[in-house]
Amino acid sequence: MILTRSCTMGIKRYELSDHQWAKIAPLLPGKASDPGRTGSDNRLFVNGCLWVLRSGAHWCDLPERYGRWKTVHRRFSRWCHAGVWERVFSTLTADRDNQYLMLDSTIVRAHQQAATGKGGPRIRRWGVPEVD
Repeated sequence: MILTRSCTMGIKRYELSDHQWAKIAPLLPGKASDPGRTGSDNRLFVNGCLWVLRSGAHWCDLPERYGRWKTVHRRFSRWCHAGVWERVFSTLTADRDNQYLMLDSTIVRAHQQAATGKGGPRIRRWGVPEVD
């Protein structure tokens, strides 16, 4: 019983809940109302992308339940170039009630002069040669 429960939890670990999916589903291409080809299963595709991004694994290690890794990666890249992910993220970050919003230092930009350190007179220690 415990083994079955942990395996079931492991499968859902990186996947979207029904509430999360309901928030982003209208923002994604491939709906029946969109012109062109309809996506076969957007939710499965997004869950596959989240599995790779959250686990830190390589695309080629994507579990088979999400489809062929090359196909998923190609579609992920197309959505990147089309600005789909950018549109989803900007919509989610605009929601003030979003409890999953996190900031990472990789997205926080510093002023260009911040890299040189604090200005002002430098203290020179006696007996230590000055480095230029």
